[in-house]
Amino acid sequence: MSDPLNDDACHSAARSRMVDRQLKARGIRDERVLDAFGRVPRHLFVGDRFQGDACADHPLPIGHGQTISQPYIVAAMVEALALKSESRVLEIGTGCGYQTAILAELVTSLYTIEVVPELAERARNLLAGLGYSGICFKLGNGAAGWPEVGPFDGIVVSAAPLRIPQPLLEQLGPGGRCVIPEGDPNQELRRYHRTAEGLEVENLMAVRFVPLV
Repeated sequence: MSDPLNDDACHSAARSRMVDRQLKARGIRDERVLDAFGRVPRHLFVGDRFQGDACADHPLPIGHGQTISQPYIVAAMVEALALKSESRVLEIGTGCGYQTAILAELVTSLYTIEVVPELAERARNLLAGLGYSGICFKLGNGAAGWPEVGPFDGIVVSAAPLRIPQPLLEQLGPGGRCVIPEGDPNQELRRYHRTAEGLEVENLMAVRFVPLV
């Protein structure tokens, strides 16, 4: 039988290596983001058979045809939002809840949408068990956003549409940023930034995400 204390120390060490070798080494500089990745127990968000690989530099399956993205991609997307503690954030694709936990470490106003009921329920229970409160959950198609509670300072989308849904742009507040993968089959991670002069679009990197459904 494994020793839970040793397991905790082991996973903590794995997270530290992940932060140093995968995030800092690739240019992630936001200290708040790096600290969040060091704190959130990534191994709890994957199935038992994958816990030993939880901090590995690749995505992992979480069931229902979905994946948890590799740590660097999550970090790059979150850092690109340039969040402040008071930012209002919408996450499209709760998934296993890992990115939700990272965001909850950074902001106090977080809304998240998941289309797969089983994933939504599992993530909600896990996040509550870890003490994350104040997260608003919604079951449904994320392409419509959450207009009743917008606008948002940050919108992050964890699945790829062919192009960004118009409702998401409409729910992006002044100065807000949306980070989203777009395209099929070739995908590009893009950042939309609403400025006083208009909407700026920046290509960040080539990526591969599951389709937005």
